[in-house]
Amino acid sequence: MTMNSLGRSRLRLPTVSVAALAAALVLAAPGPAASDGGEGAPDIAQVTTTFPRAVALGDVEHGRELWEFECAACHEMGRGAEDGIGPQLNRVFGRRAAAIADFPYSDSIIRMGRDGLTWTYRTLDAYIENPYALVSGTRMSYPGLEDADDRADLLAFIRLYSDQPADIPEAEPTARRVEVELPPEVLEIRGDREWGEYLASECTTCHQRDGAAAGIPSITHWPEDRFVVAMHAYREGLRPHSTMQNIARRLEDEDIAALAAYFATIDD
Repeated sequence: MTMNSLGRSRLRLPTVSVAALAAALVLAAPGPAASDGGEGAPDIAQVTTTFPRAVALGDVEHGRELWEFECAACHEMGRGAEDGIGPQLNRVFGRRAAAIADFPYSDSIIRMGRDGLTWTYRTLDAYIENPYALVSGTRMSYPGLEDADDRADLLAFIRLYSDQPADIPEAEPTARRVEVELPPEVLEIRGDREWGEYLASECTTCHQRDGAAAGIPSITHWPEDRFVVAMHAYREGLRPHSTMQNIARRLEDEDIAALAAYFATIDD
């Protein structure tokens, strides 16, 4: 996604140097431990919740648009945000990597979290630019955002949900996009996991069971409803990949549900 693809035309705020950002991090007071999500979510200590207000990262409104294009299919932010394909990103600034309990992170990012990787402006910027360069074994199926100004804008928007931990704003753009509306009876089909494991032999000629995502998106540990929606989007031609479209059109609704049940619990 580039700034031209979204038709951006506006004044650019002055570029903030890495040194200035580092200084801002030092000056920012550490935030208190805060719950990271809904009721019963784990408490996660905040190393740094914010930058001083004088440090402007980018254009928040353009960042909101980029969030929709780049992030909203897999992540949520806002009041009531839940983990999905990716973890929810409330209070991500200052959060240790792989810190949300029970989320099925890759082994690589768990190790990096244990080694001290914390999400700051600098580390988030590097991860969004090229996830595989920062965490080589990440399961995040995202090619990266090349334009530095776009990344600054996106991070300015994401930071809103770390700056106000006591009052996480609720806004429509933070919800995951629904690519295709399905009848309730389709989403309510309970998939036969054993049948899904049998069918998965075709899927795993490309998609890796361990969640490795270098070049091929990971589908390991996808929530079942998200998997079903994605496959129906391929079936209807809304997702543009001819091979996946052909595969989806050969599958019955029960087959898709079975695959969803298998990949959601692949390590169980």
